[in-house]
Parts: sequence; structure tokens; C-alpha cells
Amino acid sequence: MTTTSIAGVPVKPSRRRNTSMLVGSILVALVVAAAVISFIWTPFDPYQQFLDNAHQGSSLTHPMGTDRLGRDVFSNILYGARITLLVGLVAVGIALLIGTPLGILAGMRRGATEEVTMRFADILLAFPALLLAIMFAAVYGPGTGSAMVAIGIASIPGFARVARSGTLQVMSTEYVLAARASSQPGIRVAIRHVLPNIAGMVVVQCSVTFALAVLAEAALSFLGLGTQPPTASWGRMLQESQQYLWINPMLAVWPGIAIAIAVMGFNMLGDGLRDRFDPKLNGERS
Repeated sequence: MTTTSIAGVPVKPSRRRNTSMLVGSILVALVVAAAVISFIWTPFDPYQQFLDNAHQGSSLTHPMGTDRLGRDVFSNILYGARITLLVGLVAVGIALLIGTPLGILAGMRRGATEEVTMRFADILLAFPALLLAIMFAAVYGPGTGSAMVAIGIASIPGFARVARSGTLQVMSTEYVLAARASSQPGIRVAIRHVLPNIAGMVVVQCSVTFALAVLAEAALSFLGLGTQPPTASWGRMLQESQQYLWINPMLAVWPGIAIAIAVMGFNMLGDGLRDRFDPKLNGERS
């Protein structure tokens, strides 16, 4: 491992930060691999029921056993990874595409524009994903689409705050002051100078928000406001298993482990990326 020096003192890159990113990347890769594999192959049709094989334990035929309807749990876990990634991608995409420009606008314009934008973000903070999901479910009906939009809207304030904070730092640099002094349009300054310099912070926010979206989707599906049957979902698998905990507790263990892997993976990846992009924590940049 290479070393650098700060004020003549040798500094080694943090092993913990490297380990966090490595482990997080591996866990996220497992979730992505499960989703990709489900498009190509599953041991059984996730929707196919074998009532005579209900509540079977782990075996070579059914590695994770079967549920109350005789469906293969492993096939449903693989298929549920699709829903998890889909909800995460759409929710993060909504928050990213709306929250980031709002944060940049607030950081660049300041004054009344900043006040109105950030107060709008504060208002959104008063509506958590669960409350928004209930509102959307009442209007459009419960489903994956309503859950994705609700989680995405609830995540906008996080991106707006991160983007604004980064923009304020960039706007005080000499090269941005020079660009503004030369009468460059604001949109050009934002695209050429601000956005590239806050990209690291935004990527970290994406990873952390993805983990929160996984938890939110599982919670909404557990409450019946997210993915609807017969589509496989880790949260709904937990909901269906609660009345069989004394008969077949593994029905709750497997989707619980899957959710934990996904959340831990994206959180650890976000921690690793944060430490890598933050010059105060990364000795290599000093």
C-alpha cells in the first residue's frame, strides 16, 4: 500500500475505508446478481403453487424451503431483488433529478430564491414516505408505482440540502469567482464548475438514499401499500410469514436477511464513497 505525507509525516490510506467500500460493493453486487439471474433463471416459477408441498424445510430441491402455498422461497427471493432495485433506482432517480437542481439553484442564486427553495424542501420533510404512500394509495391505489413515487418525493430534501451545501463551497472558490466576473451564464457555471465538483457528494447521497428506499419499500409492502400480490416482494414475504412464525420461522428469516444485505451493502458503499470523496477524511488528497 502506497503512502503519502502531510507536513512531512507519512500517512497510510485508511484500511477501514477501503474495507467498507469493498464489503459494500460485494453485498450490492450480490443483490444485483440476484436480480439479473432472476431474468434468466429461477428454480421454479415464483407464481406457481404446490399446495401439497407447503411449509417444506430446506432441501436440495428447495434450498430455502417453501411457503404456505408451496411456492419456492429461493425463487421469490431472486425475483424480489428485481422489485428492490427497481424501486431504489426510480426513487433515487426522482430525488436526484429534482433535488439536485433545486439545491444548485439555491446555492447559486441565494437570497429569496434560496429561501423559497429550502422552505419547499422543509415542507417535503414534513411528509415522510409512509404518509405520502398512503395519500397516493388513496388516490391511485396501492402498488409499486405509488411506492416508488412516494419514496422519491420524500427523498428530494436530502439531495437538495447536499447539493446546496456543496454549491456554496464551490461558489466561494477563485475559479468560479473568475468565471462569474467574466459574465459567464449561470447555467454554464453550474454545468461546467458546480456539478462536477459536487458529483462525489451526490453519488454518496444516492447510495445512502438507495438503502433508505429499500427499507421504505419493504415497510410499505409489509403494510400492504407497496408491491401487491402475486408479485414477489421481500417486504410482503415478511408480512405473509408473520402468522407462521411458530410453524416455519425461516419464512421470515430469508427475506429479512435479503433486506439486511441490501441495506448494509448500500450503506457501507456510501460510507466508503463518502470517505473517498471527502478530502478531510482522505489523506491521499492532502
